Amino acid sequence: MINSIKELLEVAGNEAGNKTAFEFKNENNKDKIVKVTYNEFIRETNEIGTALAKYNVHNKHIAIIGENSYKWLVVYLTVLKSTGVFVPIDKELPLDGIINILNHSESEVLFYSEKYEKWIDEIKTKAPNIKYFIGLNKKENVDEKTLAYDKFREIGSKELDSGNSEYVNLKDDPNKMKLLVYTSGTTGDPKGVMLTEHNLISIVNYGLQVAEVGDICLSVLPYHHTYEAIAGILVELHSHSCICINDSLKNVVKNLNLYKPSSIYLVPAFAEVFYKNIWSTAQRTGKDKALKKIIPLSNKLRKIGIDLRKILFKSIHQALGGNLKIIICGGAPLRPEIGDFFNDIGITFLNGYGITECSPLVSVNRRKFNDSKTVGVILPCCEVKFENVNDDGDGEICVKGDIVMMGYYKEKEKTDRVLKDGWFNTEDYGHLTESGQLVINGRKKNLIVLDNGKNIYPEEIESYISQIPYVQEVIVKAKKNEIGQETALIAEVFLNKERVDELNEPDIQKRLKSDIRDVCKGLAVYKKISEIEIRKEEFVKTTTNKIKR
Repeated sequence: MINSIKELLEVAGNEAGNKTAFEFKNENNKDKIVKVTYNEFIRETNEIGTALAKYNVHNKHIAIIGENSYKWLVVYLTVLKSTGVFVPIDKELPLDGIINILNHSESEVLFYSEKYEKWIDEIKTKAPNIKYFIGLNKKENVDEKTLAYDKFREIGSKELDSGNSEYVNLKDDPNKMKLLVYTSGTTGDPKGVMLTEHNLISIVNYGLQVAEVGDICLSVLPYHHTYEAIAGILVELHSHSCICINDSLKNVVKNLNLYKPSSIYLVPAFAEVFYKNIWSTAQRTGKDKALKKIIPLSNKLRKIGIDLRKILFKSIHQALGGNLKIIICGGAPLRPEIGDFFNDIGITFLNGYGITECSPLVSVNRRKFNDSKTVGVILPCCEVKFENVNDDGDGEICVKGDIVMMGYYKEKEKTDRVLKDGWFNTEDYGHLTESGQLVINGRKKNLIVLDNGKNIYPEEIESYISQIPYVQEVIVKAKKNEIGQETALIAEVFLNKERVDELNEPDIQKRLKSDIRDVCKGLAVYKKISEIEIRKEEFVKTTTNKIKR
């Protein structure tokens, strides 16, 4: 057990100081791989931290916006070890959204990547509270307020070498705000989740009790989201893993083969892409029928102690780098057959559940207690209860314990609505199985109530429709009558053009209607789709690839 982020890195330095902590492509030469040891990383955080102390902003709110990068992570760990507050900003936000969060968060320092250089002058005008702008990719300082990261680091290095120990000797209250994460910000109504260092450390300590990570991890998901930043990065650092930084979402498969990781964190949308691509390749090469026969045969052999998955599914393993042993997935509903498939072919797939307000991990499956129809067991540091339980046994999931946020920043009314007597209402519906694993059925705000009184979680029906190979994205919504009653269900879908073309189907609407009827035949009558809408463009999504409903 560790008690602080500072201790987390000190332990890593003592136990794995010369081990590679990070691998990433050189920003000026993508063919060159840079390796950084734990000792080198810790030194750089102390240099940046000492520079922040020199400028007297080590105890302020410090924001960052930019793509996933090594420098982003340096700033992140630097601020977590300081007496300040770290404010990660969604890299996909428009300018107004960025300014909105900078002002609402009362940030006084902004680290930014080259992409946002064009907006800095306007941010200076509209976010006057910012004292220093530090460009992660800048080579030279512009003026006293606009600085280059490398030059800033040099200041810290010289101060550190001359005996300035102000930053390295800092101690902070683990129960005060340390991380301020915004769950929205594109309007004038941002919602900042206040997390403490104790929240973060609880995820590190107890998350590792439930699910282990590999020795080499490919870091893919956006760092401004807590799932990757806390459950991923902090847990991996405490495990002394080598974190390989993915440079682009389009390069994920390429980088799996470059870095050959043993583990990866994914959201269901990415897992779905991997799954469908594997089956599409099998169909294109004429191996799909054999694959369907080999999987049950392999499962039978495993029951008598013979595990040949590495041999039987060698080509799939090689396509994913050859060393991938574990996928940890969370952030949205997942089709159980996806988790079952990866487990069947020899890649442990652990599905979990969390929400930003819970730091963000609430439950996760275990390697030897794994059921893809669930999101696993509750973390030992928290408890759950269910309110407003319906006839089906599903209730609103409420969480209490070390992982629950302080509240929403400067938003007492919003905090009081969801946080009562220490219990946070996630507004997700679910239940516990007899074996104690959590099942999630859907979001309260997505719930459809038909005019006959039936409650429908659209996510359930969407999971069935997603089984259709050429359906790339789907949303189930309600059809309303003239007085606003929800009377029937509509499936709005975006199709994969390449796979539709492979079908050579003259009437794709008719084919889709038939396929939806087939995959949904096991559902209750009132859950059947009555209309279909085919989109011409993909749905608008969040940066973790969740569809914005």
